[in-house]
Amino acid sequence: MGLAARHLEANGLPTLCLGSAHDILAAAAPPRAAFVDYPLGHSAGKPFDRDDQYRVLRAALQAFESISRPGTMLTIEGTWTEPDWKSNAMPVSAGDTRMPRDTSPQYQTAEDRRLAEEAAGS
Repeated sequence: MGLAARHLEANGLPTLCLGSAHDILAAAAPPRAAFVDYPLGHSAGKPFDRDDQYRVLRAALQAFESISRPGTMLTIEGTWTEPDWKSNAMPVSAGDTRMPRDTSPQYQTAEDRRLAEEAAGS
């Protein structure tokens, strides 16, 4: 998503990436990002809650006016309906077995790496 946003921005189309995974948004490094601290899959607001969805959407669209520096991520405030949703999403007792996020570029093939490095050099 960050790569597509940077390409669109380079071609004159303003973008904003809206997400609910702060570390993923940061790693993707889009030109503009808005983070909402809701469960994954609910970045645009609470299900069936039009007021919350409009509030999130308005805040995201206002970011086009408020973000002046590329790479900025703003936080859209909000409170999820269930206060303990985070502990239910990944119980502490289960332990966090995820590997730390690797921010180095990953390529499927050597040709992909060559093309990306070539493009970065130009």
